[in-house]
Amino acid sequence: MKPMRNLRRCFFFVGTVSLFAATLILAQSGTGAIDFSAQVTPTGARPEPVRQFTFYILTKSYADIMKEVEGQDVVPPLDEFVAKWPCSLELKKWMKAHNTIDLNSTDLDKLITPDDVMKVPEFFDAYQRSNSGGVTKGLPQLKSRPGEAQSNPARYQKEKDEWLAATRKFVESNPYTIQGMELELTAVSPKPAWDKLRSEHHRKIAQLAPNTAQLKYLAAKTDTDLDGHATVTGLPAGTYWISSLDLEAASGDRHLAWDVPANVSAGRTTRLELSNLNAADFHSSTAP
Repeated sequence: MKPMRNLRRCFFFVGTVSLFAATLILAQSGTGAIDFSAQVTPTGARPEPVRQFTFYILTKSYADIMKEVEGQDVVPPLDEFVAKWPCSLELKKWMKAHNTIDLNSTDLDKLITPDDVMKVPEFFDAYQRSNSGGVTKGLPQLKSRPGEAQSNPARYQKEKDEWLAATRKFVESNPYTIQGMELELTAVSPKPAWDKLRSEHHRKIAQLAPNTAQLKYLAAKTDTDLDGHATVTGLPAGTYWISSLDLEAASGDRHLAWDVPANVSAGRTTRLELSNLNAADFHSSTAP
């Protein structure tokens, strides 16, 4: 038993000396270190080490780096986008008043009133298309003959006014005929173009941000071992962020990314644990 105790004491002594030596080297060099471990805990399961995963030690938060990159390629505000959208002023006012740009929504008919049908040109045209061709019985028709607008403008205007008045009365008496208009508004709806613009912008930022982080703000990078552990030494005193950039560590239903601050002092080792608690989870429905 005594030889075993002596061996343990020897290992403890060596480890203590090594730790002291490492601390002494850090103190003499005026630098510090970060020692961290990373693990992911799937829902209803045990924590799993994040093995052989690359972490980046940054001098600026990755979230702030993304904001910096976004500032160089700004998506216009929605109001500005809608203001430039090729449609009538009446439709622009209607979208702003109802806080929506999705004109293909199946619930659109709940927002459109008979008055909207008559006042917004795109709605009126969509209403006519969705109810014409014998689809809706009793729909008023314009009685004027081809070319009458030029040959007899007064008569044409009179017949048009009568047609519009009859159409208004028909819509008010048959509000169900507003249903299905969204199918005729695909070409004029701004939402697909807005979604595409935002998607392309997000994709561009996702490509530029990791490059910017490594070119401008990278202090060091390291890979975790099989226990999910890593150490970075030789860091000047200051605040750093342990980041996975745009990479995610996955286990089960959890997909985590980290951007965790670490304060480094000369001659000291800062120890941190990366886990679900200080990560962002982009895929789990149970994420906070």
